[in-house]
Amino acid sequence: MAGFNKGGMGGAGMQNLMKQAQKMQEEMQETEKLLDEWEIVGTAGGEAVVVYMNAKKIIDGIEIDKSVIDPDDEEMLEDLIMAAVLDGYKKADEVYKEKMGKFGGMGGLGGGLL
Repeated sequence: MAGFNKGGMGGAGMQNLMKQAQKMQEEMQETEKLLDEWEIVGTAGGEAVVVYMNAKKIIDGIEIDKSVIDPDDEEMLEDLIMAAVLDGYKKADEVYKEKMGKFGGMGGLGGGLL
């Protein structure tokens, strides 16, 4: 029968590890909150279309310059909106990776945004 390795992690070591894990969890929660509040601006068409979102890709506003609204060319406006959204998503991914990367994919959103 094998015994415990006395050189292994004892009570104090485990307690220290738990404190470190708790601290990391708290830092991760603070960073998640920061991502909620971070404003990302995606643009297209020389800022004719501007999309506002947070670093978690939650869109909270769109501005469209009237000069790009052509009732006979809906497809162009749709393309501009998509381009602005994708620009914002790219910027949000960069912020997310920068801020959450130190947690090694353990964030509440996992790698789903990336």
